[in-house]
Amino acid sequence: MTNHLADEDFELLQIERTNGVAFVTIEAPPINVMTPSLFRELAKFGAQVAEDDSVRVVVLRSNDPDFFIAHFDVSAILSFPTDGPAQRPSEIGGFHLMCETYRKMPKATIVEIGGRVGGGGSELSMSCDMRFGAIGKTVVNQMEVPLGILPGGTGTQRLPRLVGRGRAMEIILGGVDIDAKTAEEWGYLNRALPPEELRPFVTDLAFRIAAFPPQAVALAKEAVNNADTLPLRDGLLEEQYLFQKLLRTDEAEPAMRNFLEIGGQTREGEIRMGQLAREIGGS
Repeated sequence: MTNHLADEDFELLQIERTNGVAFVTIEAPPINVMTPSLFRELAKFGAQVAEDDSVRVVVLRSNDPDFFIAHFDVSAILSFPTDGPAQRPSEIGGFHLMCETYRKMPKATIVEIGGRVGGGGSELSMSCDMRFGAIGKTVVNQMEVPLGILPGGTGTQRLPRLVGRGRAMEIILGGVDIDAKTAEEWGYLNRALPPEELRPFVTDLAFRIAAFPPQAVALAKEAVNNADTLPLRDGLLEEQYLFQKLLRTDEAEPAMRNFLEIGGQTREGEIRMGQLAREIGGS
């Protein structure tokens, strides 16, 4: 994974870069199974885009109306080595590293789930910052336990953090389908939208975030991620530090002055704060 790949060299990913957003469309027919080849391409792209300052937001999506990513390739799992006893690793493995790359990269990662997502596809989705689904189309499933295994690509750790322990147990141990509205209510999806609204909503949100100061996006994401790993006091101290860092960037003062000039801290401006924020970014 040392050689750089141009966007057009990816075979299973269609990549379009527009105004700071990388739209990554997964094209792995017939049902977007996470084959080793798709895994390698997603890992490769993630490693490359994490270092690309021209990209501020990454959107993962699929044009298959029924599938985002089905699950990891079971045929490939059957070929995993099983000689000798299981060994407890000292380092996280390649799939975990790929998921962590999307979780930790200094840019927003958004998943547009227009169909079914399961297994390793769900684990990648849970590692990203935001997930949006389509009512009547999006279905979440972790099907590993019925197959005699478990979600081994971050799922047992990420899912309880999103939906809570009991609901994670229902999904993982039950192997049940979770529809879009339930996934939204449980916290797996940010929003469940009518199918025709899903792509326009995600696209608009991506461009909105990409218009904001990139260092603010990156460090705000880092601060939120710290809530998963740091004790509260340490997280608060790190939040103060990151706030001070952002005050010293070239972007902060002009953005704050612009806020005041276009109506911030006035009754008229504050009532429409969401739109005012968009105007600050110029999106």
